[in-house]
Amino acid sequence: MRILATYALLLSLLAGCGAKEASLDKDQEAPTEAAGEAAEKAAPDRVTLTTAEQQVGGVRLGALTQRPMSGGLKVNGVLDVPPENLVSVSAPLGGFVDRTDLLQGSRVRAGQVLAVIRNPDFVQLQQDYLEARSQLKYARAEYERQGELYRQEVAPQKNYQRAQAEYEALQVKTNAQAARLRLAGLPIGGGIVSTATLRAPKGGYVKAVNVSIGQSVTPTDVLFEIVNPEHLHVELTVFEKDIPQVKAQQLVRFSLGNDSVSRERTAHVYLISKTISDERTVRVHAHLDREDEQLLPGTFVRAVIETNRVTVPTLPEKAVVQYGAQAFVFVAAGSAAKAGTAAYRMVPVTRGVSEDGYTEIHLPAAEQGKPLRFVTEGAYALLGKLKNAEEEE
Repeated sequence: MRILATYALLLSLLAGCGAKEASLDKDQEAPTEAAGEAAEKAAPDRVTLTTAEQQVGGVRLGALTQRPMSGGLKVNGVLDVPPENLVSVSAPLGGFVDRTDLLQGSRVRAGQVLAVIRNPDFVQLQQDYLEARSQLKYARAEYERQGELYRQEVAPQKNYQRAQAEYEALQVKTNAQAARLRLAGLPIGGGIVSTATLRAPKGGYVKAVNVSIGQSVTPTDVLFEIVNPEHLHVELTVFEKDIPQVKAQQLVRFSLGNDSVSRERTAHVYLISKTISDERTVRVHAHLDREDEQLLPGTFVRAVIETNRVTVPTLPEKAVVQYGAQAFVFVAAGSAAKAGTAAYRMVPVTRGVSEDGYTEIHLPAAEQGKPLRFVTEGAYALLGKLKNAEEEE
């Protein structure tokens, strides 16, 4: 009996020790797991994905690659037209706007009527012309008669010379009156009218309409502006210190400021201004490689003037995500908190030149030289999960 009691006591002691060890193991595992979750929450630049989430997000890893890229100057500018393609239309003799049906943006052809101008002085102009023309007829007849008398030695030479001078003076006066009528858009000869037509000197699009019916206008007032966008060029603003890098025939890659997809177009430098503005900038003009009727003068552009070609570290464009004003990439972290998951770290970077689907990347000094593996696909899926997690907290 004593032996049985001793065995029972030993078994109870062993069972107690085992329970203590099991509870100790649980207590040790719990803090470790909690610490991992706390560490993940404490790092706002880390995100963890399960294997299923990685497959759904299409996450792929790759390395930073060295590629030859075009180095260049980042500049701003506008689309502009040469002076001969921008026309300001005025009423040469002024008057009142009697009729116009033009709207801004309307297309006009050369010679098309833009407006009808009414002016009482038009009547006097036509009267003066008709009187001068009538006097010219009489002066011509008198000139011919005096010439015949002079040749027959019937009249003195001075009578012939006087008739010739009067005829030539009236001829000049008549021609001048006709030129004034043409300038005002009035008919030469025929019935007298009080209105004149204002016609388009060139074809294009109406950029501005500065009149209304009944408005009084003077010869210095610009009534209409017509622009022909067929030969647009890019006018870029380059800082004085960067001008030595710019040469004729250099490639210019630009995108429109109002283009949501940032479609890239190209041009080539053809003119560099020789003057420096008060802001210490220089104007650089570039011809478009391909004309586009959809482009409008005055549109803001962002451009890169290619000055050289260098080998730089690059990643695919979809590997770089934009959040606010900062660009980021994701790199694989060393270890994950749980088995079956993968951790990634968000790293701020500076963008460089983009070309052929790749973007030049400049890493922070603390990340340079490390054997990093970059997320080349699925970066926006990681960014979405990271920011959603922050909002939930």
